Amino acid sequence: MHLASPHQQLVTATYLASAMFGAFWGTWGSAVPSVRDQAGLDDAQLGTALLFISAGALPAMLLTGRALDRWGLRCTALLVVALGGAGLTAAITADGLVSLCAGLVVVGMASGAVDVAMNSAGGRAEQRSGRPIITRAGAVFSTAVVVSSLGTGAAFAHAAPTWVPFAVVLLLSALAGAAIHRALPAGVSSPEPATPSGQSGIRMPLWPLLLVGALGALAFASENAHQSWGAVFLQDVLAAGPGLSAIAPAAFAAVVAITRVAASTLNPAHARKVLVLGSVAAAAGATILARAPSVPVALTGLVLAAAGTAALFPTLLSIVSRNAVESSRGRATSIVTVVSYLGFLLGPVYVGLWASATGLRGAMIAVAVLGLTLAALALPLLTLSRYAVTPRPTAHHAETAGIP
Repeated sequence: MHLASPHQQLVTATYLASAMFGAFWGTWGSAVPSVRDQAGLDDAQLGTALLFISAGALPAMLLTGRALDRWGLRCTALLVVALGGAGLTAAITADGLVSLCAGLVVVGMASGAVDVAMNSAGGRAEQRSGRPIITRAGAVFSTAVVVSSLGTGAAFAHAAPTWVPFAVVLLLSALAGAAIHRALPAGVSSPEPATPSGQSGIRMPLWPLLLVGALGALAFASENAHQSWGAVFLQDVLAAGPGLSAIAPAAFAAVVAITRVAASTLNPAHARKVLVLGSVAAAAGATILARAPSVPVALTGLVLAAAGTAALFPTLLSIVSRNAVESSRGRATSIVTVVSYLGFLLGPVYVGLWASATGLRGAMIAVAVLGLTLAALALPLLTLSRYAVTPRPTAHHAETAGIP
């Protein structure tokens, strides 16, 4: 009987975790109106409640990185199941603002932890296999979002209670968690693999990770701005009906998935070109959207923006993770993810502020500026953060390695 290699098992675990992460968020995205109605909230209260996801996610991301470095990647299996359980619990207990906020804090904690854990597993798989696993995992995530959102919509169309799709996600999470536990190695790998410079046991400094995270924040801000405001733009600016405007987020997610699959075939040596060209394409898409006279032209702009933003964050994370040593990969992944996630949170807010001042067309021009800024800063900041590619040894390991 053929047994999968350790590298193949790492890849399988990463894809399973990404699929469940996407399944959860696709379900959640389609369930938000139902959750709002069940909790009896107005739109302003719902907006307040959604902030609590971030309140739970950000600290969990930082803590998860250190936990993975200490106890190993098998934590990922438990975290995937915990996310499914948190979603079901929040759906069942949503009865008023306070209970929903409490449930969403737990959802945010589990989601942030899974985000870091699956990317850490992908980073180890990518480092050992030499393949762009993180980008492919991003495609798996986006595909799962599309499938689960459509499935959840179908369930609600047949009058299913709010909790039912989340119960399905929990069941799938339990099955995936068991498979992930079997696939991932126990404990922390030892000895650590050597870096490109031949040194082992080294710790990456903080400031290069913050620079890469800043680039990720620009990428996420642009991506989530389109994802969150695309349907609103079609409906408010181009007078598309609710059914037609709903095409915008679905088309955006589908193109992101397709582009990530295509980008995963590229040699990692082309990472910097991917960043610059992707940023320029994202800016061009936002500009077309801003000037669009009709829905087809607007969708063309959204598709171009989706293709441009799709590979930006996975490419940045790959640059860091491929070059991180085992003892610091979780920490490096969590720091870059947290800083980048701030852009994800602020992107829709950025659009809202510009829309109030200049209208949605002007706001899309402001989104295009984000892409151009990323294109201009990508190469200088990656060059400046060269220690993120060639980490420095800690004092202890420098002594043991005989480095002065």
